[in-house]
Amino acid sequence: MKREKFKSRLGFLLLSAGCAIGIGNVWRFPYVVGQHGGGLFVLLYILFLVTVGVPVLTMEFAIGRASRKSSVKAYGVLEPKGSKWHIHGNIGMIGNYILMAFYTSVAGWMLYYFYRFATGELEGLEPEGVSNAFSNMLNQPATMTFWMVVIVILGFWICSAGLQKGVERITKWMMSALLVIMIMLAVNSMFLPGGVEGIKFYLVPDLTQIQGASASETVKNVLGMLSAAINQSFFTLSLGIGSMLIFGSYLDKERTLLGESMNIAMLDTFVAFVSGLIIFPACISYNVPVNSGPPLIFITLPNVFNNMTGGRLWGSLFFLFMSFAAFSTILAVFENLMACCMDLWGWTRKRAAFINVFVVIAISIPCVLGFNLLSGFTPRGPGSCVLDLEDFIVSNVLLPGGSLIYLLFCVSRVGWGFKKIPG
Repeated sequence: MKREKFKSRLGFLLLSAGCAIGIGNVWRFPYVVGQHGGGLFVLLYILFLVTVGVPVLTMEFAIGRASRKSSVKAYGVLEPKGSKWHIHGNIGMIGNYILMAFYTSVAGWMLYYFYRFATGELEGLEPEGVSNAFSNMLNQPATMTFWMVVIVILGFWICSAGLQKGVERITKWMMSALLVIMIMLAVNSMFLPGGVEGIKFYLVPDLTQIQGASASETVKNVLGMLSAAINQSFFTLSLGIGSMLIFGSYLDKERTLLGESMNIAMLDTFVAFVSGLIIFPACISYNVPVNSGPPLIFITLPNVFNNMTGGRLWGSLFFLFMSFAAFSTILAVFENLMACCMDLWGWTRKRAAFINVFVVIAISIPCVLGFNLLSGFTPRGPGSCVLDLEDFIVSNVLLPGGSLIYLLFCVSRVGWGFKKIPG
């Protein structure tokens, strides 16, 4: 079967960046910035993105382009005879399924909240009412399942149309709309009363943010900030499980991989950066803690919108933006899963999409039930749920571990790339 290719360079950039751009960029980046010194953290994050994230992304693209296969088959084409690198290909495929097992549910929340704001369901609610609205959603497995299924069916339907006619075409439109909505939201936030103070916290480095009561506490804060910065630079590009490798397999050899990796990193960072311009001024303006994580999106910010002139419109636009950010990642990962199935079993694109609809829905159900019927299952301690376990496996094990394997495969003597290094 002839390997598909992107219709344009813009399609490759937007789809690859769409895989990296996701929910984590929007709430996780501002949340981590708020915890680790504001502007100083932003500078370190950019440093680690350039020195660590971009090189690993380039290597992942290189493996994909050289093999012209999905992650599950790429090692088999390139690895030295008798080696076992291909085992990681299977682990990467499993990692993509685990990622979708909780990501589709969270994307469903975003789409549901867009619907709730657009229809005025949350308009005029007091803070307690907004909090109850989120809690009630988590206690309704049927509601969460419905929106999760909508996301899964829509995603695979788009992917089934093909790389150029489906995924690339929709992603171009969706990412363009995402960027326009982001800029509108950021401009609105920056002109809120007190918004300038939020921008100063976000962009101006302040060493007092990491100073502790003692020297040992200061050292601990500095190390925590460094660790968080490198983890964020690593997390934000979705490296380590082959999600980006697949797009390298569709890329022409005329393109410079390092240059394309830099472009994707810049676009991804732009989205994370502008997300901070949306959230920090709004939080400072309404005296909202900036480090509250997911509740910031579903409880705190809806309260902010309800107290804002035109809040229903701005809330609708914000959750439409969040839905696009989440869905861009889902389309990219679905494309990778389908490519793996086509490479492994010779399925047609439409068959791979049809079968994976049922597989992804089935593996997503535990995450939905983890907030209600399975709430007694606390795999990571009191207050945790199925989503926390799945997120830990992907973010703390498979992504960093997989990136290390890609690095070794490209630079070690027992891998593939060592002989390609000049000199």
